[in-house]
Amino acid sequence: MDPTLPGFGQDPWWLVLGKVLVVFVFLVLTVLLSMWVERRVIGRMQLRLGPNRCGPFGLLQGLADGVKLALKEDIVPTGVDKIVFWTAPVISAIPAFVSFIIIPFGPTVSIFGHQTPLQGTDLPVAVLLVLAMSSIGVYGIVLAGWSSMSPYSLLGGLRSSAQVISYEIAMGLSFVAVFLFSGTLSTSGIVAAQQDRWFAVMLLPSFIVYVITMMGESNRIPFDLPEGEGEIVGGFHTEYSSLKFAMFFLAEYINLATLSALATTLFLGGWRAPAPISTFWPGANEGWWPILWFLAKLWMFIFFFIWLRGSLPRVRYDQLMKLGWKILMPVSLGWILLVATIRALRNEGHDLASFSVVAAVLVALALGGSIVWDMLKKDKRQLVPDLEAPATAKDAFAGGFPVPPMDAPHYHGVGVTPSAPAAKKEVTSGTH
Repeated sequence: MDPTLPGFGQDPWWLVLGKVLVVFVFLVLTVLLSMWVERRVIGRMQLRLGPNRCGPFGLLQGLADGVKLALKEDIVPTGVDKIVFWTAPVISAIPAFVSFIIIPFGPTVSIFGHQTPLQGTDLPVAVLLVLAMSSIGVYGIVLAGWSSMSPYSLLGGLRSSAQVISYEIAMGLSFVAVFLFSGTLSTSGIVAAQQDRWFAVMLLPSFIVYVITMMGESNRIPFDLPEGEGEIVGGFHTEYSSLKFAMFFLAEYINLATLSALATTLFLGGWRAPAPISTFWPGANEGWWPILWFLAKLWMFIFFFIWLRGSLPRVRYDQLMKLGWKILMPVSLGWILLVATIRALRNEGHDLASFSVVAAVLVALALGGSIVWDMLKKDKRQLVPDLEAPATAKDAFAGGFPVPPMDAPHYHGVGVTPSAPAAKKEVTSGTH
């Protein structure tokens, strides 16, 4: 039994309700502040000001947008499945709130004379709760696209389901190495296991895989394919308006905060102070100070999300799926095998120096071989059309359709659309 788990489940009812209320208010305020920070930071990156009218420095812009969305006319298209149409935003928003309840904010403190951890609750499988809630949230997106009776919404919902399933598998695999080193799946136990060294240093490949998958899970640039306005308008929420659209918007930003908090908890020591501070200040990890270190790490990840949105373009859908299935998953599986082998050899007392060198060489050879194999396959695919091309070029104007020639000799007239017989005669005779 994890020694940190018995400290949960013994709080009085008023303290439990207080923790739930604090988590709810914290997430709502984080969403409002994240919207303001995102618009201000991207505005500066694009040489403009951003929101600066509602409140001092535009701080109330997010609140003004929320009130505006709530008071807008609620438009429900005819022909939709109304029950599912109304339920889908709720299914997306509620799991986003539930996931944050297992995130530790700090150590055990005294609140009105009662000793309690600064955490909503903890479970022996607390990290799996986040994965379960993210899986349930996908149902809201899929049902929103299906119930809208719109091809654009349906395509957006299908894209989101495929994307989240792909990247959720790789995200779960990135957690396995953390579970092996910490010996527990509870978030408080994982934070306690990082007392001496962060898992982001010890398990760097897992940390990199998680950072990539958290962008895919949040449906944000460069992986915001379910909301590709260039080809499917607004994606799964094209037909939504007013408060129902605001709930999708709220769920996206809460997932942003939850994924950032989970990265802080699993890889950056959670609420523990960084090494220089904890070394020179023994009381840095006691009392209420750890909340400051937790918030600093949380907002560092949120800023990283914002910076990526203002810097990277959207990838193609085939590139998105190839990255998830052909790169992240094989790398995660190979890394898990390596970590498990190292842990087993260390437990048996073997020398790991020579094994680490051999393992690094094998990993480098495997990665290099996979890159070369992919390049060779790409070159082969490019040569196939040339090998299968017919000996004689086709007549692009055959049949009388005035279309530009593709594989036939090009028509060099600029701005002139010739008639079909004339074009056919010119192409076959080779004149201009």
